[in-house]
Amino acid sequence: MARITGKPKKRRGEGIGVGLVGVGGIAWLHAEGYLHAGARIVALADVDPEVLAVRQREWNAERVYHDVESLVADPEVEAISVCTPNAFHHPATLAAADAGVHVLCEKPLSLNLELAQEMIDRCREAGVVLQTGHQLRSDGAAAQAKAMIDAGEIGELCFLRLRQGHDWGGKGVRPSFATRESSGGGTLLDNGCHMFDLARYFGGPVESVTAQTATRAYDIELEDTAQVSLRYASGALGSLEVAWTATGWEEGFWIYGTEGSLEYTNRHGPPTLRHSFRASPGTTWEDTDVAETRFAGLRPHFRHVANFLAAIEGERETICSGEDGLEAVRLVLASYRSADAGGVPTPVGAAPVKL
Repeated sequence: MARITGKPKKRRGEGIGVGLVGVGGIAWLHAEGYLHAGARIVALADVDPEVLAVRQREWNAERVYHDVESLVADPEVEAISVCTPNAFHHPATLAAADAGVHVLCEKPLSLNLELAQEMIDRCREAGVVLQTGHQLRSDGAAAQAKAMIDAGEIGELCFLRLRQGHDWGGKGVRPSFATRESSGGGTLLDNGCHMFDLARYFGGPVESVTAQTATRAYDIELEDTAQVSLRYASGALGSLEVAWTATGWEEGFWIYGTEGSLEYTNRHGPPTLRHSFRASPGTTWEDTDVAETRFAGLRPHFRHVANFLAAIEGERETICSGEDGLEAVRLVLASYRSADAGGVPTPVGAAPVKL
């Protein structure tokens, strides 16, 4: 693969020059990922000058800006991570594309499918990489599960269960996530878009969704608990569970096929992918053949950044494209429509274009 077009490198032989747009919250995982991968953090942009000054010292960034247009115009910025609130993903991505700068955009890609499509189109026309920040595709367990599914090791898919839950560390919902105006949605958007992306990654196109939401633990405008049933185009079924009402943190998936199953959760003990199958004579209801794989090494966010840089260099295809990000949002929108209608089955293609 040839290196993707975009800005020419300004310092040959050195790591790619990157900028971060928005330096709060999730941005630190992007920054540390870039530094670990040997990239240079050239510039930062944020509207808060105090936070900007702190991050510049922490990450040894060369320059700071107060708007994205100035940052992407910096001749040494070849790629950016968009870590702003959701509403600003679209303008930041367009500004980068117009400047020939590659984009790793945090999830959700956009809350509006038309704007998401414009982001995809502008990046394609500019010849720059657009990668969506669904970092679970870069998780070791998810990558291995995907490879095993594609190789037919568990046969035809029958049922998939996906779960992500937390309780904000016991500190309550972060203010920027607590209102519809500030975040666009609750846990079904925040955690759900990651799980919907994995649902497609493992099982392919989803035909319809049936969703229920509830607000149980917090005095907020949005849902803190949600469950969605999935029907795949293949005929397989699925269940997606997300919550801001879980005590602690969990990411997990359970995938059942005609020839075996895959189970993974980080809830208890070391993260382990368990593959159950029947190859030995004499297996029983309770006892099957089992192969377990434990995962260590870099955090999924760091691996996702490394995959983004590899895609820019032409070493691999984009692991989670703009189109993937758009389809995850389409599933979120269809699920909200189902929940608003009282939990009726809703065709995915009938989702509204925005929240």
